[in-house]
Amino acid sequence: MIKREKIQRLLETTEFDKEVTVMGWVRTFRNNQFIALNDGSCMGNIQIVVDFNNTDENLLKRITTGAAISVTGTIVESLGKGQRVDIKAATIKILGDSDPEKFPLQPKKHSLEFLREIAHLRFRTNTFNAVFKVRHALAFAIHQFYNERGFVYMHTPIITASDAEGAGEMFKVTTLDFDNVPRTPEGKVDYSEDFFARSSNLTVSGQLEGELAAMAFGQIYTFGPTFRAENSNTTRHLAEFWMIEPEVAFADLEDNMQLAEDMLKYVIHYALENCIDELEFLNGRLLEEEKSKPQIERSELSLLDKLNFCLNNDFERLTYTKAIAILKSSKPNQKKQFKYIIDEWGADLQSEHERFLVEKHFKKPVILTDYPADIKSFYMRQNEPDAQGRNTVAAMDILFPGIGEIIGGSQREERLDRLTNRMEQLDIPQDELWWYLDTRKFGSAPHAGFGLGFERLVLFVTGMTNIRDVIAFPRFPKNAEF
Repeated sequence: MIKREKIQRLLETTEFDKEVTVMGWVRTFRNNQFIALNDGSCMGNIQIVVDFNNTDENLLKRITTGAAISVTGTIVESLGKGQRVDIKAATIKILGDSDPEKFPLQPKKHSLEFLREIAHLRFRTNTFNAVFKVRHALAFAIHQFYNERGFVYMHTPIITASDAEGAGEMFKVTTLDFDNVPRTPEGKVDYSEDFFARSSNLTVSGQLEGELAAMAFGQIYTFGPTFRAENSNTTRHLAEFWMIEPEVAFADLEDNMQLAEDMLKYVIHYALENCIDELEFLNGRLLEEEKSKPQIERSELSLLDKLNFCLNNDFERLTYTKAIAILKSSKPNQKKQFKYIIDEWGADLQSEHERFLVEKHFKKPVILTDYPADIKSFYMRQNEPDAQGRNTVAAMDILFPGIGEIIGGSQREERLDRLTNRMEQLDIPQDELWWYLDTRKFGSAPHAGFGLGFERLVLFVTGMTNIRDVIAFPRFPKNAEF
């Protein structure tokens, strides 16, 4: 590697009057004398002091915002306010010019909407430096959490012929010529001529394959990309996102809830321990943003308070049935302030209901369990009917402040007869999932798992308000740029 010092280390140094070489991108250049240089190792810039009287004028003109430069000089204690160290430049080399008339990231405030349009450059801003450093830390912490507990990391297929969710909103994978699609005698697409000789799609979940592995290794997790072809233009949905999906054999719903709570607390604690500078910056950014909102719309907790709130509280656990009773009698429901009024048992809870339970009623994270079977997936373990004869499943959702559902999971249905009956009710073809049903025929055992949308976690920990700002290159309807 080219010998250079990281700016992060130099900003913390106590060794002065030694020669160093730094390389980075110019943030600002003031008075032909002071360069603010950033190399991505931290959010902070180091100040380069230029002897402009003895520097070639043509070189000075090329030191523009966005340019990449190499500086060799002496590190000294700074005389200016706001910084501890400066580098007195001896030599400056331009590694890559940046036309100041065309470079879109000039030293001024830019809207997040504008930065999404130049996502290839937004990493160079303090906000996105912080967001993606936190994202990195959270991903590392997830792997560390499961590794410490003896889980096996599985890579489940990205291309699959199954639809784990039964949702049908999938991206097709094909090599067929769209201008000359082969047809069967009945006029349907003849997939026998396609690459996989059958209809295939991008995965919506690695769960089903994860269950197969859990039936051999005992406990596994997946962490990979998933895809949903939902025409959803919201601040909480993406067409391509990352999922963490553990599956554990010989586990029930209680074990599942504890694993999920432990994991969330572990990774949030890791971020607070290892990204405090980034989180303090994002906390300040959020507080500044909140000032422009009406008082009623402002968050009760700052970002750092919210993260500690999740660490310092045991998650409240209650059934869907109890949650419905609380929501039905709540003031927002009685006064019809909810957009979706809760009238009866069986309603699918919306984000506004979930946030009310977390932020207003319990004032702590909440785990809801035992949902109506009709609003949940086929693979969830069926409970015995309740006193009113209503059918529920051993499902769980974890609800967080400011975001609503962050995790969804369940104990899986290990009983073959119950599983096949449910598949028949929902018209899910058993012949296509023969391999999944085999695990219920050969050594079936109670098991459980959940799914965590990684971007939702990053959204929560960074305090960003749009999920498109916590993934490098967001994919959403009508957009696959970069």
